[in-house]
Amino acid sequence: MSIKTNLSKIKKKLPSHVTLVAVSKTKPIEDIMRAYLLGQRVFGENKIQEMVEKYQKMPKDIQWQMIGNLQRNKVKYMASFVDLIHGVDSLKLLKEINKQAEKHKRIINCLIQIKIAQEDTKYGMPYEDAKNLISSVEVKKLKNVLIVGLMGMASFTQDKILIKKEFKTLKSNFDNLKKIASNLMILSMGMSGDFTLAIENGSTMIRLGSSIFGARNYTN
Repeated sequence: MSIKTNLSKIKKKLPSHVTLVAVSKTKPIEDIMRAYLLGQRVFGENKIQEMVEKYQKMPKDIQWQMIGNLQRNKVKYMASFVDLIHGVDSLKLLKEINKQAEKHKRIINCLIQIKIAQEDTKYGMPYEDAKNLISSVEVKKLKNVLIVGLMGMASFTQDKILIKKEFKTLKSNFDNLKKIASNLMILSMGMSGDFTLAIENGSTMIRLGSSIFGARNYTN
């Protein structure tokens, strides 16, 4: 199926309060431009070099989001333009984002990644650590970052009961943290295999790649 058909089908299912992040990692600019010309403006990448190259070549009204695990020494390369950073899981990383954002006189929006899956391969902070981080004096001193929400990845499984439980946990975390941090507006959970379930359980942002662009080829 075509990108046009895929995007159209997905957007018909989306409530108005849910933002679609088109995960364009490994995809060529021609494919991303097809989505752009159909009205898609929010794209997610997980490798900074790839995102920088695409940013330089593509229209400047695109919102680029960093959705992958982020190394501190790479933040500087995207600090001038990145719209939202998803996978923040430490004070050290927040401080580095703040430092680089300050150089560009910007405030960079960030999501704290909470670990909800059972798998060791999934990143994120335990809820209590995230709560301590968000309410800490150190974070309040950082004037060039803004924590605007949470993100999480469910277990990679066919067990819908487990996935639903993990999404409900993250939604509960989100609701609790909103009581101490009024800036929290985004709950980013749900990917191609489970986004319908994520939306049913409170997601306001979904990250879809293969269901828009087709299967990914990692050999290139």
